[in-house]
Amino acid sequence: MVQGVANWNTETTEEWLQNYVDDWVSFYRKHTEDGNVASYIPILGEANKNHLGISILGSDGLSIRSGDTDISFTIQSISKVFSYIVACMTRGVSYVLDRVDVEPTGEAFNSIMHLEMRNRLEKPFNPLINAGAITVSSMLEGDTSDEKLNPLFELFERILGYRPEINVEVYESERDSSMRNRAIGYYLLETGFLESDLNITLETYFKQCSIEITIDDLAKIGTVLANDGEDPATGEEVIPRQVARLSKALMLTCGMYDASGKFAAYVGVPAKSGVSGGIIAVSPPRVREESLPFKNGCGIGVYGPALDEQGNSIAGIRLLRHIANQWDLSIF
Repeated sequence: MVQGVANWNTETTEEWLQNYVDDWVSFYRKHTEDGNVASYIPILGEANKNHLGISILGSDGLSIRSGDTDISFTIQSISKVFSYIVACMTRGVSYVLDRVDVEPTGEAFNSIMHLEMRNRLEKPFNPLINAGAITVSSMLEGDTSDEKLNPLFELFERILGYRPEINVEVYESERDSSMRNRAIGYYLLETGFLESDLNITLETYFKQCSIEITIDDLAKIGTVLANDGEDPATGEEVIPRQVARLSKALMLTCGMYDASGKFAAYVGVPAKSGVSGGIIAVSPPRVREESLPFKNGCGIGVYGPALDEQGNSIAGIRLLRHIANQWDLSIF
């Protein structure tokens, strides 16, 4: 239990929680020195590695924000969750599962080696590594990248109430520097996994990674996933339950790159990170420990561009682990 919050549903709860989170963010901010920004994408290398912010939105409307909360950043690999959701909604779950698996790899997110080493690669391992995500981008319906991404923007607009934009500078930086993703794309093309033109597929993928959002946006989307696709603010089903649950399972097992197992063990919530430093985390409703906050579920958005060796926000993960343990957010 959080010390000093014996009855969290009192009028002073939000103030108490805010003070605790402010202290925790202040403490974990110094851990940003242990990581490095993603300089292999030149524009991302310009981020301030000392930034750290968190936004927590409960299904009941309780909201806590702390640290660097007003910074926009590009969604990067977090977009893989949503392109997958859109593909399942438009093409059907069975169609997508026939073409992209749901198994963890234990390899880096941009690995090519695991594609070659599997004796008979029937399909990419999962949609949250680059090979799987590029394959999913090729499945999105449309003849151009803008047509392919329109349903993704519509999904964001439906949840957030506004249409995010692509950061053109980041898109161009990724497009001009992502030789590894082009190599993966050519391998997928050679092996017959792509369903659309390679250049259009890669353009779609680079653009979806360059969509600009905030931690408040991630927290809001997280509440929808926490409630199995239903927006708790409106009661509307935005994402089919089966798709939402499948996506959360993938986030738990594959969402934090090759550190997903440790994150599941020590934090215990579905999450997806991106190399810009963003993390979306989801804590579904739980029935135990009614004295703790956010028992009705919550979405969490984190931003901390200093990354660890796996490409995850180093201070963000440590902050999430602390909060999850203090408030018993784990799904286990």
